[in-house]
Amino acid sequence: MTTKKIILDCDPGHDDAIAMLLAQGNPDIELLAVTTVAGNQTLDKVTRNALAIAHIGGINGVPFAAGCHRPLVRDLETAPDIHGESGLGGVKLPKHSRTLDPRHATDLIIDTIMSHPPKTVTLVPVGSLTNIALAVRKAPQIVERVKEVVLMGGGYHTANRSAVAEFNIKVDPEAAHIVFNEKWPLTMVGLDLTHQARATQEVTEAISRINTKASRFVVDMLEFYGKSYEERHGFNCPPIHDPCAVAYVIDPTLMTTQKVPVNIELNGTLTVGMTVVDFRFPRPEDCHTQVAVKLDQQRFWQLIIDALSNIGDTCD
Repeated sequence: MTTKKIILDCDPGHDDAIAMLLAQGNPDIELLAVTTVAGNQTLDKVTRNALAIAHIGGINGVPFAAGCHRPLVRDLETAPDIHGESGLGGVKLPKHSRTLDPRHATDLIIDTIMSHPPKTVTLVPVGSLTNIALAVRKAPQIVERVKEVVLMGGGYHTANRSAVAEFNIKVDPEAAHIVFNEKWPLTMVGLDLTHQARATQEVTEAISRINTKASRFVVDMLEFYGKSYEERHGFNCPPIHDPCAVAYVIDPTLMTTQKVPVNIELNGTLTVGMTVVDFRFPRPEDCHTQVAVKLDQQRFWQLIIDALSNIGDTCD
């Protein structure tokens, strides 16, 4: 079976960490590069976190590059209320000797896409879309070469950063507007879907039984992340957003999707950052966007459990 080649653009972040480990531990994914962007915390913190997660998960031979330290236009917003001051609250990061690729994340993204055959590389952004927007503005030729974009962000009925906007879109709506309006196939895995991916006690116990460095790291993260989500949003089991985008790439049948136009509100006093999803009929024939609607929860969590088991007890 041919592996699915992905570039993971992220801002670790507890759920980003699980997305990285899922990509590493699933045999159907070939992780070509990991790029970081400011979001859940500042760029230096999320980049440090990404390298530490690579060490924990034994992610070797994959270039890591730091990207944009702030949104295109707006001031940086972070999420210490959910992810803590380090971006990975509740865990102690291991010492390691990993280093960054010298390229800016946008250049690594462009170079990786252009060095592979057309329609073989999937972009999986699970943070703000600043790096992706800059890459497409710098090298518009990547649009026709990308297989698809599968992003975690937005929501057609559900929001968390404002009454109508999800965090990843709200913090850099101009970047999101660029990415959603390019004519590449784009799947929005938003809050309406990811809120179905709850880390229940049963899930946490199953991960704990794996009993490896990586699985214990995930359990420790979920404890802090779960408490933050309960205090901030009233969830008794926290939703694990970012791995859902990776899971869709692995097996699109895990999710029901609907092809619908999506655009980003930039100017509304109360609605900036809203992902405006038009469910009216008829749908435009040239519609290139779709939204994820329903998750097969049991199969989703099994993917994560299997990936953590496959990684084994490694810290390099």
